[in-house]
Amino acid sequence: MNNDISALLRILRDYRTIAIVGLSAEWSRPSFFVAKYLQGYGYRVIPVNPRYAASGTAILGETCYATLAEIPVPVDMVDVFRKAEDVLPIAREAIAIGAKCLWQQLGVSNMEADALARETGLDSVYNRCVKIEHARLKGGLNWAGINTGVISAKRQG
Repeated sequence: MNNDISALLRILRDYRTIAIVGLSAEWSRPSFFVAKYLQGYGYRVIPVNPRYAASGTAILGETCYATLAEIPVPVDMVDVFRKAEDVLPIAREAIAIGAKCLWQQLGVSNMEADALARETGLDSVYNRCVKIEHARLKGGLNWAGINTGVISAKRQG
């Protein structure tokens, strides 16, 4: 799946509610920038971070939850900003809540979690940034100061 452009496009098109595990409230953190970018493209981003949940901190206008199980709405994708060794229990939680996709961010590759997600019918992506893939495939590179019309005359999907 990691290199399957049509699968990545389908995921980005169909999975609109994204729980970001490890989302930080600090604007300078990569997870915050990814979440803000996704919100700008109409995705609903639900923060999952026990530290902020305990203090009642909202992130980007959304209630923060300590675990995936606490989220009161259906989640399409679980995007993980945690160390690779932390991903397997998160994958189990994603399966338990009925998520459709496990996405391990750039630099995160837990192959056991990937295999478990696939075995149970989830789409699974690892070592990729959902923001970068969206920008690359859907024309959002302008957020980085790049005029997408110069890079490509044709957008995919």
